[in-house]
Amino acid sequence: MEISVELTFSPLQNDFEEHIINFIKKLRASGLTVLENPLSTQVFGTYDEVMRVLNVEIKQAFELMDKGLLYIKVVKSDRSEYEPHF
Repeated sequence: MEISVELTFSPLQNDFEEHIINFIKKLRASGLTVLENPLSTQVFGTYDEVMRVLNVEIKQAFELMDKGLLYIKVVKSDRSEYEPHF
């Protein structure tokens, strides 16, 4: 089963940028399809693989910061090729 996940990661501390950059770099290195925009990061792949990677990387990111917030949206389909037609 293919899924698309949108992540908005917000460390609630002064050195937030470093945490976001490290998190995105780890996702890029995972081998999954990763797309970024100024407001979120999107990850695409099979359910099992995406969730395996997110489980590891979210835990590690949270362990490296004092406080943080992560919004997650999951769609049951691969939306990596989506283009608006309007």
